[in-house]
Amino acid sequence: MSPKHQGTDETVARILTEALRVHAERGHGGFTMKAVIAATGMSSGSLYHHFGSFDGLAAALYARCMADLLDTLLDALEGITDAQEGVEAATRAYLSFTRERSDAARFIHSSAYAAFLPEHAAVIAELKTPRIAKLVAWMVPHVAGGRVARLSPVMMEMLLIGPVAETARRWLSDPSAVDLDEAAAVLPPRIWASLQP
Repeated sequence: MSPKHQGTDETVARILTEALRVHAERGHGGFTMKAVIAATGMSSGSLYHHFGSFDGLAAALYARCMADLLDTLLDALEGITDAQEGVEAATRAYLSFTRERSDAARFIHSSAYAAFLPEHAAVIAELKTPRIAKLVAWMVPHVAGGRVARLSPVMMEMLLIGPVAETARRWLSDPSAVDLDEAAAVLPPRIWASLQP
């Protein structure tokens, strides 16, 4: 990597870090171009140079946060060969990410239906697709071996991620509404049961 590209990558990483901080401190309504410019000290021209638009910056931040979440799930599966153990570990990892990286989890959940996502699908897919492929690859031998139900990828995702994503969304909206420790104890075996043939 040339020094120029390395500097660009470092600048982009710094802008995204500051943008996430702005979102965490000011909420979705306070996440504006003006607020990010103030936090980063960058000009609007510099932000447009790196991201094309404020929506492009938001999409890049969403992609980075989603990649971090998926990396957390993949790390939880590292070295696990047992299907039940893996499903339960991934479930707990999602909940842990929600608690430990609530800023990133909140951005993911508050942006899930944002208007900027379709226009920037390629940026998001660049980071998300290879990670999803690794998660699917981990599951393939368990499906082939009859330990996990043969389902479409979408239905498998709904059973595996749906319950913890909704739990995370509720906790992020109101931490007193959901006990993440209770969820980490109750949900993993039930999610595993839903994936059995």
